[in-house]
Amino acid sequence: MSIFARLAETLADDWSAHARPEQLEPAGTWNIWLILSGRGWGKSRTGAEWVKSLIVSGKAKRVALVGATAADVRDVMIEGQSGLLSVCADWDRPNYEPSKRRITFKNGAVATAYSAEEADRLRGPQHDAAWCDELAAWSNVQATWDQLQFGLRLGKKPRCCVTSTPRPIKLLKELIARPDVHVTKGKTSDNAANLAETFLTAIVSRYQGTRLGRQELDGDILDDVPGALWSRDMVEACRIPKGTEPPMRRIVVAIDPAISVTETSDATGIIVAGLGDDGHGYVLEDLSGKHSPTEWAIKAIAAYKRHKADRIVAEANQGGAMVETTLRAVDRAVPVRLVHASRGKITRAEPVSALYEQSRVHHVGCFPELEDECCSFEPGSTDSPDRMDALVWAITELALAGFEQLNTFHAPPPGLGRASLVTNDPTTCLPGNVAREVYGAGAFVQPGLASGPEYGGGGSDYLTGWTVTQKWTP
Repeated sequence: MSIFARLAETLADDWSAHARPEQLEPAGTWNIWLILSGRGWGKSRTGAEWVKSLIVSGKAKRVALVGATAADVRDVMIEGQSGLLSVCADWDRPNYEPSKRRITFKNGAVATAYSAEEADRLRGPQHDAAWCDELAAWSNVQATWDQLQFGLRLGKKPRCCVTSTPRPIKLLKELIARPDVHVTKGKTSDNAANLAETFLTAIVSRYQGTRLGRQELDGDILDDVPGALWSRDMVEACRIPKGTEPPMRRIVVAIDPAISVTETSDATGIIVAGLGDDGHGYVLEDLSGKHSPTEWAIKAIAAYKRHKADRIVAEANQGGAMVETTLRAVDRAVPVRLVHASRGKITRAEPVSALYEQSRVHHVGCFPELEDECCSFEPGSTDSPDRMDALVWAITELALAGFEQLNTFHAPPPGLGRASLVTNDPTTCLPGNVAREVYGAGAFVQPGLASGPEYGGGGSDYLTGWTVTQKWTP
């Protein structure tokens, strides 16, 4: 390509000539450029062009590209329609090495890909600039952000650009309040000239004016819904980083299945949750989405095997026997328990919400869609909170709501399958009460589970009327 052809291509692709004013790097002494906008505003293109301008001008030599997952970084930030490779002219295209997570530019500058799923990869590397995409959807958001900031120390003025659809998470609120953060806000409609008419008709017309539309289209950070059972602060207080959860005693995969797959169909809720050694519940994974019956069965069974779960729990109100048949068609041996909703969603969810208030259920990482459903569902709502329903079934199956603290636990003498229980409430020690399972000295009792010798000895305590299963090692 001749120098004149290159010049013509450069002028034709000049971002400053095509961008809206709010998409150009702001003036001032800011350290972080925070772009909060609706879908389709042009966040990805803005972030990619900003990185390119720093590299071409020589202001940055080592750039970090951080996204929610490795696939997101590759598919959106690097190879996407508005990604870093697409904004570079063919004659000036950098060398992308996916196996090394690295993009090398012709002037020697290097951009490296990082995932919020692996925050520790940011330990050690140093950068003079960073582009963070969809920060509100990161799983280990605080740990990843902290490690990035520790390494953002090269050059005279290292800077960071954050592009994200807003969600009311703690970190975003803190960034907005900082004096060294320049905040740019925008709506989907700002970029209507570059969006497909079908998108504007089908999506914008459907969600405009709704709470979800205010967040996803207008770029608003929404406050808590009055009357909702969950609040953002409640969820944030219960969040822990991945890798810090205790060993799990039990793990279940809960399904709230959709019986059809159309544009207007509900999603299928699939939540993996566990009961930790500390007696607390832990939400481990959210695999929900619009899936065909075979697809959600495959996903649920794969999660059952991956997490070495105890069973799959599935709501059978709509599908009935079809739900179990679908699961058995994928794996005949998988243990399945069908549950039926005899009470309303709010009534079923209230005990689970109370456990969050007591800090007895924790989110291992970030689950944006699940948390949005929980914090926006209120009495009288006509929405179908599929993820929330699956969460409620999972926590209910783990029977956290039925735990009572034990004052004492007397292990039986060798060879005897009997135990003596003393609870905080003496009225519970009456014959005929529900079966309970004991998990350890001074720990908790759990209703609804029968005894079994596989737990290390079991039998009836004829003094209290309990059926007791002991996890006890002599």
